[in-house]
Amino acid sequence: MSKILLIEDDISFCKLLEKFLIKKEYQVSIAFSAAEARLAVKKEFFNLILMDIRLPDSDGIGLMTEFKNSNPDTPIILMTGYSDVNTAVKAIKNGAADYISKPFNPDEVLLVITNAMQIPQETSPSKEKIIDKKPKEFNNEFVKGISVASKKLLDHIQLVSPTDMSVLIIGESGTGKEIIAKSIHQQSNRKNSNFIAVDCGAIPKELAASEFFGHLKGSFTGAISDKIGYFEAANGGTLFLDEIGNLSYENQIQLLRALQERKIKPVGSNKEINVDIRIITATNEDLREAVKNGDFREDLYHRINEFSILSPSLTDRGEDLMIFADYFLEKANHQLNKEVIGFSPEVIAIFQKYNWPGNLRELQNCVKRATLLTRSDYIESDVLPAEFFHVQKQQQSNETFSLSENEREAIIQALSRTQNNKSEAAKLLKITRKTLYNKLKHYKID
Repeated sequence: MSKILLIEDDISFCKLLEKFLIKKEYQVSIAFSAAEARLAVKKEFFNLILMDIRLPDSDGIGLMTEFKNSNPDTPIILMTGYSDVNTAVKAIKNGAADYISKPFNPDEVLLVITNAMQIPQETSPSKEKIIDKKPKEFNNEFVKGISVASKKLLDHIQLVSPTDMSVLIIGESGTGKEIIAKSIHQQSNRKNSNFIAVDCGAIPKELAASEFFGHLKGSFTGAISDKIGYFEAANGGTLFLDEIGNLSYENQIQLLRALQERKIKPVGSNKEINVDIRIITATNEDLREAVKNGDFREDLYHRINEFSILSPSLTDRGEDLMIFADYFLEKANHQLNKEVIGFSPEVIAIFQKYNWPGNLRELQNCVKRATLLTRSDYIESDVLPAEFFHVQKQQQSNETFSLSENEREAIIQALSRTQNNKSEAAKLLKITRKTLYNKLKHYKID
């Protein structure tokens, strides 16, 4: 049984990851600090070390270098909540076998661990190849589409990125709101500082103050060491708060105060810390309605919504479907060490008829699964999930524009779908632009 040393100061996350790895038949030892990790490495041999890049008593890269000097054959994987390519490149240059950006899914963890244990620890020249390959291909996952909705999205990102305005990203689940936030950060004046992503729905309200502002050792039960909060970690950079509507009313007050004063106070401390951060938030609910219902503070809503961006659904950017599918295929090939060339015509037709309720996340998962199952050059329909073959009539009607019935409503819907672009609306309706103008005049549609 392979032995893994897990070094992570976030106790709850560490325990969760430990249980998962034990389930997968790994023997796991835990260290909550660099000091504990050094003792563990002296006592026994580990087949792999999985460690956080930021620890309360040590710089992760420095600690990794120590371990590589004493145990050169032990692969080390770094976990980082900071999606900064420079950090990843520096880590691999200093001997890391690989890195994982938080948040990550269990399948990704297993894949990276398996690959790291199979690849011999090589000399520096070979590692340079890894450095060139990994960050270059899949660092910035923002894919530029050709649809009207995608072009509008790109325009808004380019417009707001150089400013320091607070941005609220609104969109359905799975539409890539975090990718939009990262793109804004990477095109901003803060691009060389940290981008910290936080899932507000995953933070218990009792721990929110500690997570946002940090805490001192002993300030409450379980606080076994000092902890840096998200605000301090993002200082100088960008803090992305996903699903902000899930914060409790009390936590909203704490957040508003920090945003207004640009000062934070760690739990258990009397010392205030000045912070310079840009706030980007995201939601899949109507915050205006939440404000009306008294569930979300109006003053906080206006504070985070200096500029709003709509993250369009995959249905609203149909022309981009295969652009995204090809990108996800390339990414899956890279992650799974496969060489699938593309999609069969039948699969493309199935993809175009499906309504993608899970949006880009569902498409990515579908393509990755199909890539894993494919043993030929092209993804065929037999590796697709069953739901693709049971498209409901209602879904089909949402996808199809017909002028035979309810003609006026169909035209209005087509114009809405294309952001009032008449050329694109005519294409959806399968009529000429001239015919569309005649019908607009006939139905008195502005």
